Formats: sequence, structure tokens, C-alpha cells
Amino acid sequence: MNADRQPVRTLRTPRAAQIVAAARDLLEERGRDELTMRALAESLGIRAPSLYKHFRNKEAVEAALTEDGLAEMGAALYAALRKAPEVERVPALLAAYRRHALAHQGLYRLATTGTLPRAALPDGLEEWAGTPFYLATEDPHRAQALWSYAHGMVVLELDGRYPDGSDLDLTWQAGALAFKNR
Repeated sequence: MNADRQPVRTLRTPRAAQIVAAARDLLEERGRDELTMRALAESLGIRAPSLYKHFRNKEAVEAALTEDGLAEMGAALYAALRKAPEVERVPALLAAYRRHALAHQGLYRLATTGTLPRAALPDGLEEWAGTPFYLATEDPHRAQALWSYAHGMVVLELDGRYPDGSDLDLTWQAGALAFKNR
């Protein structure tokens, strides 16, 4: 697979794309628990049964959102790597990961927590979205460790789990330094 070439995404009708956009707005504004078919229909000014013409259930809507989340995160990470000199790939990757996750918190949580709906995602999307970690570390196990570090840091930051006064920029820098290629 060409690492920079994103896998073919699911084709959506204009109405399905509108539904996914409205679902994303709800997800970002209210959180995953408040993303229901009824709330989604209300936000679109339609009745809930009309949604089922485009998505078989809430899980299908969430899978579409997860697809978007992985594709957008992957694109952000590849862009960061393209701009970074080789010796700065890990810090650039971590900075892009953090920036993107914090800017899209609901989508980030949906795409990265709980069971991943792999069967509902385009072939190769998960691997493609994660490949920047391998490109930055050049080792599959270090790549998984780096993603685990980044994901844990983001979740702890989103949940407000760091003590007041923590300099998270310095914590991220320390993590980047620990994972830099030697």
C-alpha cells in the first residue's frame, strides 16, 4: 500500500453525507451518549424512521463517523510527517495527533475507544491511518507503543486527569524525546 494514498472511502449519497455531518455536530456538541437516532432526526428536522432509509441503525452512523475520524487523523499525521525533517518526525507526529484529537474530541473518542467496527470500515483504512506511527519509528512495536502513549496522553488530557499546573507541553516533549529514533 502506498502510505500516502488513502484507501477508497465509502461513497455516500448527498443525504447520507448530510446525516453524517449532523451526527458529527451532535457528537461534538453533546457527546456520544446523546447521539441517538431521535436526536439526529430532530436536528435534521425529520422523523427518526426517515434515517433508516440511509443507515440501518445507530451503529452504522457511528461507523461512518469512525471512518471519517480515522481518515482525517491519518491525513493530519501524514501531512505532519511530510513537513518534518527526519529527526523531528516523532515530535511532529505527536504534536499533530494531539492538536487533531483536541480539536475533534467527540470524533476522536468515538474512533479510538471501545470496539472498532472493522467490518464496517473500508479495507485498509485502519492500517493506513496508523502507518504514520511506523514511519516515524521504523519499528512496528515502537509504533504501537508510540500510539499507545499518544492515545493515553490525549485521553488523560481530555478527562482533566492531570494535576492543575501540569505543563503538558513539556510532558509531550518528554514523550517525543523518549521515542525518537536513536
